[in-house]
Amino acid sequence: MLQSETYLLVIGVPPEYEAAILEAIAQGGAGVVGDYTHCAFVWRGEGHFRPGPNARPAVGEVSTDNAIPEIRIETTVTHDRLKGAIAAIKAVHPYEEPVIYIVPIHDWRTVLES
Repeated sequence: MLQSETYLLVIGVPPEYEAAILEAIAQGGAGVVGDYTHCAFVWRGEGHFRPGPNARPAVGEVSTDNAIPEIRIETTVTHDRLKGAIAAIKAVHPYEEPVIYIVPIHDWRTVLES
């Protein structure tokens, strides 16, 4: 059975933080593919959320349905760099509750080698 040593990081962030998050990803050791660094894919869309009464949202209003422009950044990171990448992202992310998903993945090379 294949075990993942590589993860897909998925981060949701306001568009004005795109450059800061992309740089944090690289500084944290993520976004490396072979001899390439700063590798990521960026989707543009809309984030939806309703902050609870005790929340302190960076954008939007408490106890109200909010829809704001948002980007979704996807990149890869190896297991040994995962904690550093997350710490670097959290250091510049503007949200009270950053949206960071960590999904185990298998690179096509791993499949061919097994």
